[in-house]
Amino acid sequence: MPPSPSATHLVLLPSYNSGAMLARVVEAVAARWLPVWVVVDASTDGSGESLEPILAAHPQVRRITLPVNAGKGGAVLAGLREAAAAGFTHALVMDADGQHDVGAVGPFLERSQREPGAMLLGEPVFGPDAPAERVEGRRIGNWWANLATLWGGIHDSLFGFRVYPIAPTLGILEAIRTARRFDFDTEIAVRLYWAGVRPVNLPVAVSYPPRAEGGVTHFHYLRDNLLLVGTHTRLFFGMLARLPRLVALRHNAGV
Repeated sequence: MPPSPSATHLVLLPSYNSGAMLARVVEAVAARWLPVWVVVDASTDGSGESLEPILAAHPQVRRITLPVNAGKGGAVLAGLREAAAAGFTHALVMDADGQHDVGAVGPFLERSQREPGAMLLGEPVFGPDAPAERVEGRRIGNWWANLATLWGGIHDSLFGFRVYPIAPTLGILEAIRTARRFDFDTEIAVRLYWAGVRPVNLPVAVSYPPRAEGGVTHFHYLRDNLLLVGTHTRLFFGMLARLPRLVALRHNAGV
């Protein structure tokens, strides 16, 4: 029996050339939570069209197709605009490539319903199939994100399985021109903290399906790491300008 649709919380899947994995993920998520919205970010591999049978069978699954590739953050922004217009207050954003444990969808959204003022941040639990550069490399980025928040409680700055309160998230994205691509997850978490949104960290299992089973990745090591260097530099100077407020946030949190 499908879950009852929520009027406040939805699942948002930005997708670019996710291949056959997209339909599998959407089916698995829709069995656990509704509504599910997919933002097809100008995909060219036919993955958007593969959703047709699911859309016909599930009225609470929706596809939003962007004519020009906007990047992950841009796709999330497009989805959040539509969600806000439809009256939703929170969105669980997750990847469409099969890496995130769909079993965490229900617990995350139920926790968000109990704590609507927080952002729920997935903390990855890596298995033996995790690439070493993904596990080790993120430690540097996490250190810089913690510096930008004075160690305010963001355990993982890169992980894309999160529940965002839509109003403050949309307000931040509308006010900046960055956080549109691979820099989205890092920048939005830090800026939400700056805005006073409390982070709650919850573990989520991560897997890396092999290509033979439909696994895909669009991470470009040099390009995306250079993008993150610029992001952390920008956030560092933003932190300096907000030092009094950040100290007050830490004090109010009892740290």
